Amino acid sequence: MSKPFPEPANAERSRLRLVWLQSGGCGGCSMSLLSAEGPDLLTSLEAANIEVLWHPSLSEQSGREVVRLMTRLADGEEPLDILCVEGSVMMGPNGTGRFHLMAGTGQPMMDWIRKLSLRARHVVAVGSCAAFGGMTAAGDNHVEATGLSHDGKRAGGLLGADFRGLAGLPVINIAGCPIHPGWLTETLHQISAGRFSDKDLDEWSRPLSYARHLVHHGCSRNEFYEYKASAERLCDQGCMMENLGCKGTQAKADCNIRAWNGSGSCLDGNYPCINCTAPEFEEPGHEFARTPKIAGIPVGLPTDMPKAWFVALASLSKAATPPRLKENATRDHYAPKPDRKGKAGS
Repeated sequence: MSKPFPEPANAERSRLRLVWLQSGGCGGCSMSLLSAEGPDLLTSLEAANIEVLWHPSLSEQSGREVVRLMTRLADGEEPLDILCVEGSVMMGPNGTGRFHLMAGTGQPMMDWIRKLSLRARHVVAVGSCAAFGGMTAAGDNHVEATGLSHDGKRAGGLLGADFRGLAGLPVINIAGCPIHPGWLTETLHQISAGRFSDKDLDEWSRPLSYARHLVHHGCSRNEFYEYKASAERLCDQGCMMENLGCKGTQAKADCNIRAWNGSGSCLDGNYPCINCTAPEFEEPGHEFARTPKIAGIPVGLPTDMPKAWFVALASLSKAATPPRLKENATRDHYAPKPDRKGKAGS
């Protein structure tokens, strides 16, 4: 008699072994992951058939136990399927890495990352710091912070532009500051199922599962955007692209489709998208909440829209803006509402 349901694809496979290292960063990506809901992080990892050998916030082992584990993995005595690195690699001073030593070893963390990367089937950069250097690399970068395979927009980083894990893939950059829990767990599930390839990565090696979208998609302010009814202050309800630095029409992520903490996004919290999934987002050359303009035209236009089109459409849209949108755009709460005749109500 045949079974009514097929066995799970991972039923006959050994569990994938994952190690998580934290380097130069704030730990915000781990904090975001620990807030995962529906399912929680541990349930999601269990469903992906992944065994966490060590994570600084989830594991009981410390000190000598962790050093022994890392040594066995680095020496190839035990297999390593997935190496996750959170935080940028601290290569200072003068390329020695001694600004950040792994406790109990006297060795730079960058050396441990390099050794374990050479043993791992997949290497995952968790967050924009690990991917591109991120906030830790901002300013004069005295600590010589860099990403695993990128230093900002330049290919290279700690491991070099040509690095490939043992499974043949480059470093997988789950970029974001912080990441959405689903971006990582979804990628881990694809890896576990054997259904993740270089075709699933974009030009910055970010998974297309979230990087095929724009933050603009699903934004609750899109009606204001369509009519170019713009906010003037952070507390206003209107579109924040024209005046307040919002890069949602350029940023690749699904923040307004896949709700954070089950409720919303940066834009829902009245703050513009700063494109934190992109390399060098941390130094835009202007205040985050200000839109640079030339002759009154925003410099950062939608990714796929020529400037002439934007100017023409913006003029038409502003001329056709419904009164309720024009008024609500610069309010901190909605007042005029649509009425059945298409006129603003009170």
